[in-house]
Amino acid sequence: MKNGFFGTETSDEEYTSDEAWPTQKLEPTPAIEVGQLFPPLPDDSSKLEAPDEVTRAPVDQGLGDDSVAPQWGWREQNSGRVGHIDAGTKLSAPTTQACGLFPFVAGSGSPKIGVPVGVHLMNREIVCMDPFRWVQHGMVTNPGIFMVAQPGCGKSALVKRLITGMSGFGAVPIVLGDVKPDYPGVIEALGGQVIRMGRGLDVINPLDAGPIKAASNRLREAGFTEKANELEADAYGRRLALLVAICQVGRNGIPVTPGEEVMLAASIRYLDGQDIESPTVQDVLDLLRDAPDSVVAAAEASDSAEFDSESKELRQTLSLLLTGTFKGVFDGPTSNPIDLDAPAIEIDISALARSGEENIISSAMLAVWAYGFGVVDAQMALSEAGLEPARDYIAVLDELWRALRGAPGLVDRADALTRVNRSRGMAQVMVTHSLDDLEALPTEQDRAKARGLIERSGTVILGGMSPREAQGISQVMSLSTKEQSLLTSWQSPSSWAGNEAHPGRGRFMIKTGAKTGLPIQVVLLPIEEELYNTDRIAGVDR
Repeated sequence: MKNGFFGTETSDEEYTSDEAWPTQKLEPTPAIEVGQLFPPLPDDSSKLEAPDEVTRAPVDQGLGDDSVAPQWGWREQNSGRVGHIDAGTKLSAPTTQACGLFPFVAGSGSPKIGVPVGVHLMNREIVCMDPFRWVQHGMVTNPGIFMVAQPGCGKSALVKRLITGMSGFGAVPIVLGDVKPDYPGVIEALGGQVIRMGRGLDVINPLDAGPIKAASNRLREAGFTEKANELEADAYGRRLALLVAICQVGRNGIPVTPGEEVMLAASIRYLDGQDIESPTVQDVLDLLRDAPDSVVAAAEASDSAEFDSESKELRQTLSLLLTGTFKGVFDGPTSNPIDLDAPAIEIDISALARSGEENIISSAMLAVWAYGFGVVDAQMALSEAGLEPARDYIAVLDELWRALRGAPGLVDRADALTRVNRSRGMAQVMVTHSLDDLEALPTEQDRAKARGLIERSGTVILGGMSPREAQGISQVMSLSTKEQSLLTSWQSPSSWAGNEAHPGRGRFMIKTGAKTGLPIQVVLLPIEEELYNTDRIAGVDR
């Protein structure tokens, strides 16, 4: 006969002995001595041999009001009767000997801190993510996120899930330079502000300090003079770096000389001293055409004639930004300033991206980054002084490669724009399709620095990719062969049927440092299916 619970085989004879297996519950007897239930072991227990028969406790003895069950359990249905259970064997070995078992594809647990972003592919647990709380709990060293995945894997859907959830936790999503566009619908659904940059649309002045001037005035009035000076110095450095970068892009990569950069610096400093809240590119050009003595002296020119001679090419470059192919992009004051009180912010540059002019796209993205980060700097400075409530920002920098390949040296400019915010705890999500996008940068120095953007990110999110891509990423960060194999299995459908779902759709691996990655499946809710659907733009029915 087979026990229904454990499936152990027993003979019918075992059930015929009333002495061994009573059919009714017996009345309890007085308490018994422990030795009666557990006979003492012989002195030399190491020579103890297994008995021919299993010793059973007397069935007619009990403790208190409850009867003592026989060692194998009561002879009743659903009574848990069991024949014998082995304790099992424990084995141990160092990883050098058991290397085939480690590292595993999945980690030992799933973080439950933050926004639910997906379901763990191995243990089916919910995986949560929050770059700010992860830093606070010591899970990562900084709130930066770098995402690499093939087109069509659902990168933007995961980012939208993250920023929507972060908005619910009180953070402010700020999408800087949306080239497709992917995010206006989400930002509008969150009640945020959408700025559409392009010819005939909104204009962003690259020299606009945003609300920094007003913020620094408030800081001074409240007695925070040192913090006000620091804020203005940061704003000055960012605007100068941006103007130099845009000039370099306008020259098709020809660098701005040190002398020209000094002239630009002297011009911006002079205009700031004239109580002009946000000078324009036209103001800088007019100043260079008729430079006052202080600007001439700051540029180390002996006289106005030498200054005019040395500034000719720079004036031509600025004229190009105002009247050439860049006309309508940077030739005026900011027409739609960022609202600091908005719950979410989007700067859409898709109108410029449709033109296909990569130099304009690069310069526009850099301008948007500088302007957006400058605005955030102002709010953060006020909150640090206690003049405004503290707010967390999560910035999305999608299509990163399009901003970096416009001209040599732009990686430095981008890193300079973002490094200050990383130190202040602002989370950033940098998104690109492939490391090949970064490897296509003009110089090896730029390529090495672009790879450093991955290394400096606290969290890396990887999607489906080719074996060569996975191998390349393993040279930049810790990525085991098991993890590489999983990533490459998501890269493309396995048949030519045409109706097969892409194996990497919504599947990503979250990596933090050298820890084992978390493979997840993003599962969208019906409202997210509609709100996050970017396939409609490409004419694809999800």
